[in-house]
Amino acid sequence: MTEDQIRKILEEHKAGGISSQEALRRLRTLPFEDLGFANIDHHRSLRQGFPEVIFGSGKTVDQVVRIVESMYRHDHNILITRTTASHFEHVKKIAREAEFHEAARAITIVKDTTIRGNGTVMVVSAGTSDMPVAEESVVTLRVMGNHIDSLYDVGVSGLHRLLDRRERLAKARVVIVVAGMEGALPSVVGGLVSVPVIAVPTSIGYGASFNGIAALLAMLNSCASNVTVVNIDNGYGAAVVASLINRQ
Repeated sequence: MTEDQIRKILEEHKAGGISSQEALRRLRTLPFEDLGFANIDHHRSLRQGFPEVIFGSGKTVDQVVRIVESMYRHDHNILITRTTASHFEHVKKIAREAEFHEAARAITIVKDTTIRGNGTVMVVSAGTSDMPVAEESVVTLRVMGNHIDSLYDVGVSGLHRLLDRRERLAKARVVIVVAGMEGALPSVVGGLVSVPVIAVPTSIGYGASFNGIAALLAMLNSCASNVTVVNIDNGYGAAVVASLINRQ
């Protein structure tokens, strides 16, 4: 529930439009709703500016459906990450406007298209294999109200591909850089822009990449001082931080 929704309920009650009982009924699920297996944090958007996001991996179809049913009664966007087509098939029965983003492995239900960011967030990926993580960032950024630009397959093995797009990079207010293998791209991008760079290591690479640990360590050791790092494959987390920066 958002500040505007709570304010509307209070104003309706003050004006005599709804009874005390009706106001209490609408506010009853605050600050959270206990479903037995999950506690839905309906106050999240009041505290942090974003509603709670559903992490789909490990949840049954029924669990995801029941959480969506609870959240859908409130007028905010819903994002389900790390999900499947099977989850989507059942969520679609609750919300006809639900969309499945296959590349990002995410489901969105968009009720509010307000742009809350003050600029553009650019998402850059080193290789095509990094795109699922990059797309998770893109979908999250969109749900959270940002203008987005994306630039894929511009890794350091062909640096001219990135340098040819320097003008687009320069227009971004925040840059998310997604890379596996040796994880060098965030340092390069960091040296080209004057804005925060959020590096996302991916689990893409051969044996010595250790499922993204090599890229993670390389990014943590970046000599570009405007680079910060999130966990391996965490495109969602990078997008949340970028959204917060972009709102300032």
